[in-house]
Amino acid sequence: MTQNGNLKRRVRARAAKTGESYTAALQHVRQPSDAPAIRSIRMAVAQTSLFNDPRDIAALHTSGAEMRRLMHEAHTAGARLLHFPEGTTCWPHKRIMSETSPGEIGPSDWTRFEWGALHKELEATRRLASELRLWTIFGSVHQLTSPHRPHNSLYVLSDRGELVTRYDERLLSNTKISFMYPPGKTPVTFEVDGVRFGCAVGMEAHYPEIFIEYEKLDVDCVLFSTAGESPSNALAFAAEVLGHAASNTYWVSYSTLAPQSTAAPSGIASPNGQWAVQCPMNGLPAIVVADIKTNPESHARPWRRKARNDLYTPHHIEGDPRSDDRNLF
Repeated sequence: MTQNGNLKRRVRARAAKTGESYTAALQHVRQPSDAPAIRSIRMAVAQTSLFNDPRDIAALHTSGAEMRRLMHEAHTAGARLLHFPEGTTCWPHKRIMSETSPGEIGPSDWTRFEWGALHKELEATRRLASELRLWTIFGSVHQLTSPHRPHNSLYVLSDRGELVTRYDERLLSNTKISFMYPPGKTPVTFEVDGVRFGCAVGMEAHYPEIFIEYEKLDVDCVLFSTAGESPSNALAFAAEVLGHAASNTYWVSYSTLAPQSTAAPSGIASPNGQWAVQCPMNGLPAIVVADIKTNPESHARPWRRKARNDLYTPHHIEGDPRSDDRNLF
């Protein structure tokens, strides 16, 4: 009993010092000093309702209220981090924003956006993240000084309600780059309880180079947020997420809007290319929770790094082996 009590005191002391969950602190305390550290975190991924009219103040408030309801659910489930979709606060429709007419896609008129209402919801969300001690990552349009267009972004709020960083979509669709947003420039990473995360958004699941870049940056999990009004593209994105997780041997969290869930709901892909958990396929807002952890004993990731770094050049056969007629048949 004394030994068990001492262990609990050490775990609580570490959790109080680092801000880790009790489970994460326990794993660190139990880990042998000469063994590679296994890092873990309980995280939640969400699917949320579609709000696509930034002129609608009531809808912006409803969106914020839904976000905060799901934050409470994630906190109750013991999550340290909650990952939301692209355009969680509002995913502006290209035709609603078009300055020409609803029947024609043209440059977006960002004066139509009710920025004041959005900022009130962002502030309420920031305060709740601090109150719940919940890392909160969500998609939002990020306003820039006129005449610059806003970015399509992911905000990263810490468990103290601080804006730690922001990721701006880099590889945009033709409509986005032509009429709506400027591209971002750099990858973004951050750490929670020793677990390293990277960010991707929009259609970036289509680009393996985004995910290979994050592997080189030593992330343990990529948070990919996307959006859509219908499930038409959801299956392709979900398949790509599983492939990126398997080929890079890390976790990938896939968060999308609820309308797409009838084909491919939000979920968390494990490093073996399988879904660890998925939200319901019912078109409704929801969260799902999983404990993700690193595997320092896995040889797959180190080997693939070697394979990508000129491992095979010394083994190439000199000359052109096709010119040897003994190989013909």
